[in-house]
Formats: sequence, C-alpha cells, structure tokens
Amino acid sequence: MGVISFQITQSGNIPFPTHAGTLDEMTRELSQGFYTTFNTLSQGTKVMGFSAHMQRLFAPAMEQGIKPSINEEDLRSRIAMLAKTNLPKESRIRLILTKNDGKIYAAIQPFELLSKHIYENGVKVITTELARKTPRMKDTGFISSSIVQREKIGRDVFEVLLTKNGNILEGMTSNFYAIEGRTLITARRGILLGVTRRAILRLARGEGMFIEYRSPLVQEKFDEAFLTSSSRGAVPIVSIDDRLVGQGRVGKWATRIRKAYQAYVEEKSEDIVPS
Repeated sequence: MGVISFQITQSGNIPFPTHAGTLDEMTRELSQGFYTTFNTLSQGTKVMGFSAHMQRLFAPAMEQGIKPSINEEDLRSRIAMLAKTNLPKESRIRLILTKNDGKIYAAIQPFELLSKHIYENGVKVITTELARKTPRMKDTGFISSSIVQREKIGRDVFEVLLTKNGNILEGMTSNFYAIEGRTLITARRGILLGVTRRAILRLARGEGMFIEYRSPLVQEKFDEAFLTSSSRGAVPIVSIDDRLVGQGRVGKWATRIRKAYQAYVEEKSEDIVPS
C-alpha cells in the first residue's frame, strides 16, 4: 500500500495528492522543511516520545521565526484522527513543517513490524563518508542530499552508517552504538539526538553498563553493536562493511537492551491527545 498525504490546517485535514510509494518520496515533493517520523501504538492512540516529536517541528520553527500554520494542541487532534487510517494495523506517520510558509503536512502508511528473525539474527550495515550539515535539526534537505546512499538500503543492507574521517557518527535513519565489554560507546557530537536514544542510554545504565561518549572508529573491533530508532527499537548489528562484529551473532547486551526498551515503550508511550 502506498502513502496517503494531507495538509494539516486549523479547519481540517486537506488531502494532498501524491503518487509517492514511500515517505521519503513524498517528502521530496515538498519544499524544504523540518520533519519527524513515528509509529502509533495501542490501536492508534499512543506514540513513544510524542512530545519530543512535536518539539522537532515547533522548536526549530520558533528559532527561525517561522509561524506554523497550526498550533501543537490542534495538530495533536488532527494526528489522532489520521492515526485511525490503517486500523486494525498501526500507522507510520511523517510530519513535515515547510520553512517557506510554515505549512504542516502528514504522510501516512501502514506500519509493519520488523520480523522476529531480524532481532534474533541481527542485520548487516555498510558505511559511507557523509554527515548531516545541521545534526541537531531534522531537516528534509538531508533526505534529498543523501538519496544515493539511501538507495543502497535493501535486502542485504539494513542501514547505512554515516562516518566522518573514519569515525562512525550515526545511521542514516538511526543512532549507532558499539559495545566493548560492558561499555556502551556512542557519539555525542555531530549526530541527531534521536527520540529513542535518551531512553536507551538510561536503560543501558540500568542494566549495569558504562557509557563512553565518542565516535567509534570504522575499523575498530567491537564485541557487539546495534542501532536504534523510534519505530524499530534496538536492532542488533552482526556485520559492518562485511566485517563481522564480535562473533558475527547477536550478543547478550544488545538482547538485554532490546528487551528493556520493549518494556519501556509499553509503560511510557504517550497519548497522542493528553487526557
């Protein structure tokens, strides 16, 4: 099923014609702006870290003097309506706030859970020498500028890791973590601070891990590695550029963190419209 899109206004959700098959394709049909992407939970009523997703739109707009076409409270109500679109399936939703006029658009498609096989067997990733120009801001311009790298993601490549001077910063659509012993290693600078990332770091400490803030080297040998995003949770990595991570299988720490995050989502996900 393709993407359906709307312009979100104070008066209602106006259908936005599109032939896009993916959220990225629809995003490239609009002028440059800020965006955030999430999936619904609990029959379209909840989202993990929804307040943080809202801030990804409204905070940078405020900093640049852009007046959004709809306020946050009304936007939440409009999203609650759209979240029912794919029931009984959950929805994957991208919100875009355009810089030139402050208009807000929503692109929606059914949310498909990753298979159990991926979490149990891990994924393969590759690296590319590329970094975000404005890493603290989720700007749609990066989607267009990284189209060549994004096209490499497919059956045999789960994610592309962004690197700079041989250091791993983050994934194209995720945050990256390496594990050595019981130490979790992750970049602090030059990355997008993902909505899931803060929870993962807190949970890792709760599991007895130490945190080391630095950009791991591409050629460094890790015991384990994984990536995180709000829709996929924690996904174990078993190879980087065809080089095995650790023993080339999912390790105990990645598994513990994944399970801890699953429990955290069930407990902490937010109502789209606060009660």
